[in-house]
Amino acid sequence: MKVVQINGGVFGSTGKIMFGIAELAERHGFETMCVSPITTTNRTKQPAHEYVRMGTFTSRRINVLLDRVTGMHNCHAAYATWKLLKQLDEFRPDVIHLHNLHGGYIHLGMLFRYIKRNHIRTVWTLHDCWAFTAYCPHFDMIGCEKWKDGCHDCPQYRQYPVSYVDRSKRMYQKKKDWFTGVEDLTVVTPSHWLAGLVKESFLKDYPVQVIHNGIDLTVFRPTESDFREKYHCENKKILLGVAFGWGVKKGLDVFVELARRLDDSYQIVLVGTSEEIDRQLPENMISIHRTQDQRELAEIYTAADLLVNPTREETYPTVNMEAIACGTPVVTFRTGGSPESLDEDCGMVVEKDNMEALERMILTFGRKDSCMAAKCRKKGIGFAKEDSLKGYLRIYRKKGFE
Repeated sequence: MKVVQINGGVFGSTGKIMFGIAELAERHGFETMCVSPITTTNRTKQPAHEYVRMGTFTSRRINVLLDRVTGMHNCHAAYATWKLLKQLDEFRPDVIHLHNLHGGYIHLGMLFRYIKRNHIRTVWTLHDCWAFTAYCPHFDMIGCEKWKDGCHDCPQYRQYPVSYVDRSKRMYQKKKDWFTGVEDLTVVTPSHWLAGLVKESFLKDYPVQVIHNGIDLTVFRPTESDFREKYHCENKKILLGVAFGWGVKKGLDVFVELARRLDDSYQIVLVGTSEEIDRQLPENMISIHRTQDQRELAEIYTAADLLVNPTREETYPTVNMEAIACGTPVVTFRTGGSPESLDEDCGMVVEKDNMEALERMILTFGRKDSCMAAKCRKKGIGFAKEDSLKGYLRIYRKKGFE
């Protein structure tokens, strides 16, 4: 069976998922092809797996600019898409697996006409909500529900993916026309929360399967280190926050407030910060910029007593799984799919933005002990990346009638 995957990048979480599926599929006898656009990272740094790179760096920048100026996204990469469709004709895929399609690198009208005309079996993994809104990948923070019956007057059109003019009403209709009417399409979501939203959207007639994302358990496991000694917090309760893109959506302000409320028996550690973020933090917080490798991150997770994840928009956060697999429990806001990786042995959930409840939870928690760490680790064994990826092979085989 031949499988093509298309994604907006080769690095980051979705790129790892795409290549992880490809590598596992090839070990099981599939022939695969991975497609992504050229970006600032992959034009100089190549991933381990081979892939087809769409367009040129110049054409990509022009297409993104046209998207922004016109407010009509994914309507301008006609030549790059035409070349890709020629390559698909030669490859003759049995299944096309779509991932992130936003970013202006592909002409979606051309792609979906090709899929429909050639009756190609399709899988689409939604990593956010973008597929059924006019523009935005998330709408939780502003509480917008226009996507349920037709976006218009978008309150976020100047945010990612950026538009200079609001064409949300027209974009919503175009996406509805593009994405509906595919003969054989299975939607996959990483959380039950997102699956529920799909069932309320114009994609509701497609079958939806939930495949939770997984992590590498050879990396994320209890890993001893001198972290506490290095940062002089041997006798403190370490509250850890991990994000790559700190801001209000990730709850940066929540940690600043916690640092003001908690006494010096607690030590807040933030990972994934920057010099700009450092200027917003009080002096009693430890700020760690990007870690050198994932094993270093596993050491920090292991050293912490509690991962605090006050995220305000989330599909299914990897950091929760990573912490639990390292033996560290999690407290999170009830946001999106964030609570779904937790149970009563390894996590706690509080309502979004309820600072008093979050503070009480932290104060009553105490220090992590060996029993709690063992319970977390037992839960974390269920997060194995390969077990997650095998779910996609089962979908491929079903579509191929193997």
